[in-house]
Amino acid sequence: MTTTTPVSNGLRDFYEDPAVPVASGTPRSLRQARMLAAALGPATAGAKTVLDIGCGDGTAAATAAPFLAGHRLVGVDWSQDALRRAHARLPYAVRGELTDGGLPFASGTADAVLFSEVIEHLVDPDGALDEIRRVLRPGGHLMLSTPNLAAWYNRALLLAGVQPVFSEVSLRAIHGRPGTEVVGHLRLCTARALRELVTASGFEVVRLRGAPFHGVPRPLRPLDRLACAVPSAASLLLLHARRT
Repeated sequence: MTTTTPVSNGLRDFYEDPAVPVASGTPRSLRQARMLAAALGPATAGAKTVLDIGCGDGTAAATAAPFLAGHRLVGVDWSQDALRRAHARLPYAVRGELTDGGLPFASGTADAVLFSEVIEHLVDPDGALDEIRRVLRPGGHLMLSTPNLAAWYNRALLLAGVQPVFSEVSLRAIHGRPGTEVVGHLRLCTARALRELVTASGFEVVRLRGAPFHGVPRPLRPLDRLACAVPSAASLLLLHARRT
């Protein structure tokens, strides 16, 4: 994961742990890849540069690669361990942070940025979006995905007094909610909040879609897929925006 402000060694060590989950499943990656491919068009019209910021082990970018044939896909992460693993899946993977000097790219050099399952881990999401806007060319595409605080089951859990899925109160264990995986979420958005945040950071929202979450219990997965038709109630939010 890519961070935007200096964090404690404990939090850095947490994100360096290969056992910490770094993605929410292939269905989200595939939907996001199709959205990006449609936005960029075929490489026959000219190869575009796509930065996968917070690429982790490169799994999500590798899933997107077949849809982006001919375009340049570059993975970016601050974690050296993640980059070692990403090199096995991506032709280009470089170290970079969203603060401490910024990303190692000149202003306006990227045509698109993938920002998948990252913003929920950040102390300073505003600073992250500012830096992403800097490296994107005018009209460049931002493809952002994040868990939805207002997912359909979270609404029911809150009514029952249960901590929502995706939210966490500790880096050591799960307390007060379903699930067993601690993933280090610091911030969660509703669809409305995400739209407003991205717009305030100098982007124009093009489209918001929903995606299912692989962690939903199997008997409930058909409902989770149906909820994607109403993004504000979906498990995951997929947002396409353009730099103004």
